[in-house]
Amino acid sequence: MDLTDEVLERMAREAEAGLDLTTLRRRPGRPAMGSGPAETLPVRLDPELRQALDERAAADDTTASDVVRTALRHYLEAS
Repeated sequence: MDLTDEVLERMAREAEAGLDLTTLRRRPGRPAMGSGPAETLPVRLDPELRQALDERAAADDTTASDVVRTALRHYLEAS
C-alpha cells in the first residue's frame, strides 16, 4: 500500500474519529510450545558450533531454535 497524502489524511481522520474495535481482526501469534508462555534463553555459541547448528537446521528443513530444543529434550531425557 502506497502511503500517499490521501491515504495518510484518511488514516488521520479515522484515528481522530476513534477506532472501532469490532472491526479489528486478531492475528495469530506463535503457536504454543508447552503448558505456558515460552521464555527466551540467550546463549553464546562459538562460530564453529553455530555453523554446525545452522547446517543441521538447513539439512532438517527447520530452524536453529528447533534443533536446540530437540537436542536439549533428548539430553535431558537421557539423564
